[in-house]
Amino acid sequence: MKRKPLLAIVGPTGVGKTALAARLAKHFPLEVISADSRQIYIGMDIGTAKPTPEERAAVPHHLVDIVRPDQDFSLAEFQRMAYRTIAEIHGRGNLPALVGGTGQYVRAVLEGWRVPEVPPNRLLREWLGRLAEERGKEWLYLALKAIDPQAAEFIDPANLRRVVRALEVCIVSGRRFSESREKNPPPYDILRIGLTLPRDELYRRVDARVDRMIESGWVEEVERLLAAGYSPDLPSMSALGYREIISYLQGEVSLEEAIRRIKIRTHRYIRQQYSWFSLSDPLIKWFEAREEEVPNVVSAVRAWLDRAT
Repeated sequence: MKRKPLLAIVGPTGVGKTALAARLAKHFPLEVISADSRQIYIGMDIGTAKPTPEERAAVPHHLVDIVRPDQDFSLAEFQRMAYRTIAEIHGRGNLPALVGGTGQYVRAVLEGWRVPEVPPNRLLREWLGRLAEERGKEWLYLALKAIDPQAAEFIDPANLRRVVRALEVCIVSGRRFSESREKNPPPYDILRIGLTLPRDELYRRVDARVDRMIESGWVEEVERLLAAGYSPDLPSMSALGYREIISYLQGEVSLEEAIRRIKIRTHRYIRQQYSWFSLSDPLIKWFEAREEEVPNVVSAVRAWLDRAT
């Protein structure tokens, strides 16, 4: 019995993954499952580069706008919802496409990670956050390294949110967070399409996108979120650019400085994404994000589907 197909479109932010999915939908009965850890939040539209209403009308998009910015949402919940959505799309006779650049989300689904079912513990998180403030992020990272050295190997010491989550899982469950890397591969025939560009060109593209986002009302979007009572300290507000715009709104920096910091942080995030989606990964079929490459991507998907079905 042949395995059912699952397409994945991965790559760094701003490279054009959503646009490619829309182009492929003209050739295949495709439905998109967003693998973006910030597009899940209602009201965070411009800064997370959500698909436009026109794009969502043309191609069904799933797992977008599913929780409020102040609601907790775990990797385990995303994985569970993604698998359920994939089954529903298969049931309609369509092709599910996992599209996004959040490495954890993508690989948890494609590789079948055993994600710990540990709900967020606010009191514990607040305590760990205070420890980080009092003793420094590095101290908290060293604590994780002592408890779960394997987790420390794949978690960025500067990513306080992930360090705190790893410690939370270890403390609450009594199990190593690194056990989430243990896998039970799902029963799909998977084609991984990667989109890339030369780094300098990609940086220029995302810088221009940041400018367009500001022109489109990103600052006003953040103002509306704050006016609605959402705290600047929420995990959702750690999304690229939101904290920087909040700093501007609070009078801490100029708008020009906030934009400069957003661009620098986005460049750093792109470098991190390439550690999740390596150009040397033999499982990913890489294409440059150029118009002339679209027919080649279409041909690759068609040949894979012909073999899969």
